[in-house]
Amino acid sequence: MLKNYFKIAWRNLLRQRTFSSINILGLALGLATCLLISLYIFDELSFDRFHEKADRIVRVVFKGTTPGGKLNEAHVMPPVAQALKTEFPEVEDATRFRRAGKPIFLINGNRFYEEEMAFADANIFNVFSLPLIHGDSKSALKEPNTVVISQDMAKKYFGRINVLGKLLIIKDSNTPLKVTGVMENIPANSHFHFDLFTSMASFGPASSTSWMESEFFTYLLLKKGVDYKGLEGKLPAVFEKYAGPQFPESFGMSYAAFQKAGNAIGLFLQPLTDIHLHSDFASDLSSPGDIRYVYIFGCIAVFMLIIASINFMNLSTAGASKRAREVSVRKVLGSGRQALTYQFLIESILLVFISLLLAVGLTVAGLPLFNHLSGKALDFHDVSNLWLLPVLPAFGLIIGLLSGSYPAFFLSSFKPIAVLKGKLSPENKGLGIRSGLVVFQFFVSIVLIFCTMVVYNQLSYMRNKKLGYDKNQVLVIQSWPLGKNEALFRQQLLEDPRVADVTNSPYVPAGASGNNNFFVHTEEKPSEWVKTLRYDVDDHYLSTLGIELKEGRNFSNTYGTDSLSAIINETAAATFKWKGGALGHTITNKDHKTLRIVGVVKDFHFRSMHERISPLVMVMQQNYGNLLLKAKTEDIDPLLKTIEARYKALQPDLPFSFSFLDERVNNTYATEAKTGYLLGLFAGLTIFVACLGLFGLAMFTADQRTKEIGIRKVLGASVSGIVSMLSKDFIKLVLLAFIIASPLAWWLMNRWLEDFAYRINIQWWIFARAGIGAVLIALLTVSFQAIKAARANPVDSLRNE
Repeated sequence: MLKNYFKIAWRNLLRQRTFSSINILGLALGLATCLLISLYIFDELSFDRFHEKADRIVRVVFKGTTPGGKLNEAHVMPPVAQALKTEFPEVEDATRFRRAGKPIFLINGNRFYEEEMAFADANIFNVFSLPLIHGDSKSALKEPNTVVISQDMAKKYFGRINVLGKLLIIKDSNTPLKVTGVMENIPANSHFHFDLFTSMASFGPASSTSWMESEFFTYLLLKKGVDYKGLEGKLPAVFEKYAGPQFPESFGMSYAAFQKAGNAIGLFLQPLTDIHLHSDFASDLSSPGDIRYVYIFGCIAVFMLIIASINFMNLSTAGASKRAREVSVRKVLGSGRQALTYQFLIESILLVFISLLLAVGLTVAGLPLFNHLSGKALDFHDVSNLWLLPVLPAFGLIIGLLSGSYPAFFLSSFKPIAVLKGKLSPENKGLGIRSGLVVFQFFVSIVLIFCTMVVYNQLSYMRNKKLGYDKNQVLVIQSWPLGKNEALFRQQLLEDPRVADVTNSPYVPAGASGNNNFFVHTEEKPSEWVKTLRYDVDDHYLSTLGIELKEGRNFSNTYGTDSLSAIINETAAATFKWKGGALGHTITNKDHKTLRIVGVVKDFHFRSMHERISPLVMVMQQNYGNLLLKAKTEDIDPLLKTIEARYKALQPDLPFSFSFLDERVNNTYATEAKTGYLLGLFAGLTIFVACLGLFGLAMFTADQRTKEIGIRKVLGASVSGIVSMLSKDFIKLVLLAFIIASPLAWWLMNRWLEDFAYRINIQWWIFARAGIGAVLIALLTVSFQAIKAARANPVDSLRNE
């Protein structure tokens, strides 16, 4: 019997090739979209969960609110780890990382430049699951000048994995690092990606007792059953106990007075598994994700699946009248309703499984594009995706039963006598189930269209907004490998007629940059400390970046006192509230160094537009490591070749590394750009699948009204009149969907825009474009079937009357 069911189902599928193809394609696209988004979501949620003790690991972070802005740091002070382990029995262990710079290794006559090295405490392998292939995890980093490297680094340096005892010589360092361990490569779904861990015992500042300096990423391993929130509540007292005594020397006041002045700072805890999706810290170990986008894309996946299932039902029931006589003949010949129901359910399941196979193929084929748009490296065949093997068939069976249940019960309920007499009455007109489903489909489509348009407009606003500096034709050159030759290299660049100016500073207003919190007070209010950012610059910084002076002067080497001078931005001047202007006033930092204000620059965006411009203090310092070059010529390629040749002449062993400032600005909003691309892709797919559903409903309606259309044509109705008659009901449904979708879309995008300090206002024309676009798409979809029905020969539809 089962074999017969499948045979009949297959024959019906072949008999209605076009209809079945539309049905299969719509469901396959919905399933493929759902699969792609599921892979994305599971990858986002998997970050740092590969650690065996992940549920017990928390990171200690530093937060606060002070005059001048907020403190939001992912790293804390050197003694925090030991202090918390000593103070709280709930803490089983504590470990630390600290970035170790960008070393140049000299190995067997070759030079290797690395960016992912960190100092680490010896107990790192007790807290994190970083298995060693070779070496003892308990002792690998106990001794100074030891290093644990990843297996990829071992192959890169020595061509093999077992390299215990080998030496890594760092350029310009007299002490080599001894390899004491080789670890497995850190998985991609980790918030840190160091390839080399060198012993913290080699780093002098690690033993500092100062609670006034930072830069140490600190993690606690809590004992089983400990609630981190309860432990977090005890941290303010510990911070006051250890940091409090150091406040008078640094800030000239007690910790209590510091708090009374309006400052609120302290330590907090962040679960390890929250770091990737719930972080907005400055200078984190990697670019974080965003839990909001996980929710957004999860909703899209669910809605897409619902829409695809709706289409399946609509298209299946649309063919009911064509199979009504078949059902009636079967019933007359003895088939029971149960057998007919099984038949149609099996047909639905067969279509779903064909769709599922096609969906898997579309997912595999579409992954490269999806990875490009999302910035991911997802692999459908990855071992972590083995959960799909049992889930997909079960998923297909459930969708087949749910999607096929309504058509099965609907088709099997026909009364054979009525059908064979030609009395199968059409369904009621108006907003029935099918109309409601069409409204839902276009409701989702319009929300996605609107959201995509807002995202693109916000991105365009950020890219085109005046930043307060000139980002065009500016090269950021990594010059620190030149060492003592950096000054010579800069002079050579300045002598090139194609170069307008060159400045030396580690502080770049976009992309990776130096980060330095700078607490200062004015001479008038020594007890009121203001948190600012400090930029170490030279006398060419303003001219190279086109930053405009509002008053005063730039730094100059002709002034011997400019090492004790400062230039501030407008926000800093407003924060300090000097009467009569800022020039000539002084500010003092917590190292008791006094700086005289010689200039005020107009505000410029040195952070992303998610943040308000904060107070900035620029001081004149001799810097090494980063050159910013302003080019005169628009023909950059020849200039780049010249610069690279000069760089290679001074440093032939390392690659010439540079970036464009305007690209760094655009990359600042890479997450928003990826979101926009993905929203656009999913909006297009959703609209396409929704149009298939609308096409099915138009087909159903035209089929139900075939005789009515024939009579109207005989009585003189025109093609345009019939098309208008068949289309207007569908356009009403789309307009209703627009009315329902607009408030929700507006609310969603207003919430999204709240994350930007500088944002667009949602204009009425965005709603208009989204609505008109949806109506036109629906009209084109319906018109195709309506015109076909209107142009049909009325004789064919009326010959049996």
